[in-house]
Amino acid sequence: MCLAIPGKVVAIDEAADMATVSVGNVKKDVSIALVEDVGLGDYLLIHVGYALNKISEEEAAITLRMFEEAGLSESVL
Repeated sequence: MCLAIPGKVVAIDEAADMATVSVGNVKKDVSIALVEDVGLGDYLLIHVGYALNKISEEEAAITLRMFEEAGLSESVL
């Protein structure tokens, strides 16, 4: 089973194909090589250091709320 979590893009390094995403108070650098047209403020579904695809802000909020309800919010990153 794979677990991917939504993160909001807060910085982009286009030369390195990397972005910094924020999940709550945690920031993490992830590769954006697999996703086209990533911009500041976008929400990305991330797994093991890679962005898999873009998702809406609403979908991100629903998913993060589900993680919290399941007690997983502290352990996913």
